Amino acid sequence: MKNLPKYLAELFGTFGLALAVSLSATGSFLPTAIIAALTLGLFVYTIGHISGAHLNPAITAGALAIGKIHWQDAIGYWVAQFVGAGIALTLSGQLVERTILNVDTEILTGAGEALGAVFFGFGVAAVIYGRIPKDVTGVAVGASLALGIAMAGHLSNGILNPAVALALGSFNWIYLVGPIVGAVVGMWLFKLLSMEK
Repeated sequence: MKNLPKYLAELFGTFGLALAVSLSATGSFLPTAIIAALTLGLFVYTIGHISGAHLNPAITAGALAIGKIHWQDAIGYWVAQFVGAGIALTLSGQLVERTILNVDTEILTGAGEALGAVFFGFGVAAVIYGRIPKDVTGVAVGASLALGIAMAGHLSNGILNPAVALALGSFNWIYLVGPIVGAVVGMWLFKLLSMEK
């Protein structure tokens, strides 16, 4: 049970992020991207010291791929993240009318999610490897998310987080696979370019 605080931090943080995005998803791209980036940045500062504030199954998969999290913790994080998203889905469904994510073509949607997650994962890896000063890690992670959303937005809605997609009512596999592939590639790319171990 020594890891319970980490899992609870991931559950609460993912719930908060997913709820913020769900309640701000009005169809207008920019406000939702800003709210997502600011919310994630806040959680990096407030719970980052507990769990690393992944709050995203794709980021957890990327951290696992580069050896920065053990598989047992990754499973605990994924369970916590999807439970947090499920709670956000339930609560947001009571508060606002649900907007189902439109997936026009799975190839474009998947490519958009993967592309955005490459940039997001690249920025997160810089934080994980300590290349960003600690006092601005939340800003760096939030900015990386905003950049990823901007890169993906017109192709895929720019979700970049399977848990948030679930909280928005999407059960399409592309919102699971695209961000995971992109985050893993982005984190590996940072590791290779910076010659990290």
